[in-house]
Amino acid sequence: MKTRWLALGSVGFILACGAAPPIPAAERPAAAPALPAPAASTPVAASEPEAPPPASFPTSCASEHDGLCLPEPQWVERLCSAQRRSAALYMFRKGTPWTRGYLTRKTKAWNASGGASSEGELEFDEEVLVLRHRAEPKGGMQVSGMGGYDALRWDGGCVSLATEELTLKPPPAAKTPHVHFRLLDDAQREALRADATVDAAVKKQRSECKGATMGAVTDKCEKADQALSRAIIAYVRAGGELPPPQELP
Repeated sequence: MKTRWLALGSVGFILACGAAPPIPAAERPAAAPALPAPAASTPVAASEPEAPPPASFPTSCASEHDGLCLPEPQWVERLCSAQRRSAALYMFRKGTPWTRGYLTRKTKAWNASGGASSEGELEFDEEVLVLRHRAEPKGGMQVSGMGGYDALRWDGGCVSLATEELTLKPPPAAKTPHVHFRLLDDAQREALRADATVDAAVKKQRSECKGATMGAVTDKCEKADQALSRAIIAYVRAGGELPPPQELP
């Protein structure tokens, strides 16, 4: 019996030593504030080049040189980067502010400023639109072709002309290169065919050429094609309705 009480006393002693009494809530240390979760790193977007401004046709002179009404130079660069037939018709419309010039002699077609150009030659008295003045370099050796003007033909090609090759005095009958109806924008072809004279010329050309667009053609086909080109030019010169080209420079 004595042994049993000793054992119980030992157990009680061990429990008393191993279990500390609870600490009152008021005396407990405050819990350390939780650290905020790290924010997810946002990937830095790669800088993108700014989009160029939308292209549009100029409606007024960006600059003037000796009375010439000239478009904006950067727009001229885009215009002359390719042969733009529909853009040329739109610029040659009656009432546009651009300066008309006329060839004083037969001249080879070339583009000193780079880009596309018409093939062949410009005829004496051919009508062009003056796009840009190219000044002679100051000092040093003078090189032929460095000065003068860049101009636009009716067929959409850009050409470079020396000062003496261009006059602003209209001839009795200004000449033009050939305008190909089939190479114009759909909307412009539709507008042109709304004119009875142009539509009749289109039908005549198709009847005589029977779908041929290159290679050997008959004399009647060639004459009908030339008549269609003249009808288009007469319509534009007279102020006929013409939409802007679908592809802007």
